[in-house]
Amino acid sequence: MALLGGGFSMDDDGLLDDWLLSHARAARPKVCFVPTASGDAPAYVERFRGAFGSRRCDASVLPLFRRELDDDALRTFLLSQDVVYVGGGNTANMLAVWRVHGVDRLLREAAGRGTLLCGVSAGANCWAEGSHTDSFGPLTFLRDGLGLLPGSVCPHYDSEPGRRPSYQDAVAGGMLPAGWALDDGVGVLFTDGRHQEAVTRAPAARLYRVERGEDGRASERALPCRLLGSA
Repeated sequence: MALLGGGFSMDDDGLLDDWLLSHARAARPKVCFVPTASGDAPAYVERFRGAFGSRRCDASVLPLFRRELDDDALRTFLLSQDVVYVGGGNTANMLAVWRVHGVDRLLREAAGRGTLLCGVSAGANCWAEGSHTDSFGPLTFLRDGLGLLPGSVCPHYDSEPGRRPSYQDAVAGGMLPAGWALDDGVGVLFTDGRHQEAVTRAPAARLYRVERGEDGRASERALPCRLLGSA
C-alpha cells in the first residue's frame, strides 16, 4: 500500500508516480485509476490517461457513476490489476459508493492477492481505519475507513490551513487513533500495515507519525524521507 501526497494530479515532474510504479509487482503493470471521490470527473480521468498512457504500464479507468461492468466482470477486472490508484475528492461519498457496489470487498480481496493499493488525498484516507477530511465541509474526523491500514491518515498536512492543529486535536481527543500525516510531495510505502519507506519530491516535505501522549496531548515525529530525483 502506498499513500501519496501528490502525483499526476498535483505535480508535473512525475517523480512520485515513477516511484509508485517501481514498486509494482510486474515489469509492465496494469494500473487502474478509480476516480469515484471526484464523481468520475472527466478532466481528472483525462489527466490520468495523459500521465500514465505514456508510461510503461497498461492504464485503465473504473467508472462507477456510469457503471459498465456486472458483478462478475467487475471482480475479474479489479483482481487482474497490479496497481489500483484512487484519486482525490470526497472521502465519505467515495466510501459510500464503493460499499453499494461491493468495491470495498473487492479491494480487500485484491490486497490479499498482492495488488498495490494507493492514492492521493481521499485516495490516501480511504485505506486506514479513520482519516482527517473535509468531506462534510469543515475539517473533521471520519472513523469509517476500510481499515486495511491500522490507525489514521491526514493528507495535505502542510498545505491546507487548519489541517495540522485539527488533526492533532482529533488524535489527542481520541476521535482518531494515532496515525500518519503527509505533507504534499511525500510518498510512503507500507507492507502488511508496517511503514517500509518514505520519499519526497520536495526537500522540505515530511512524513509525520502523530500520537497521543501520556499527557493527553498529540505529539508529532518527523520520519526520514529519501529525496526523489537526487543523485
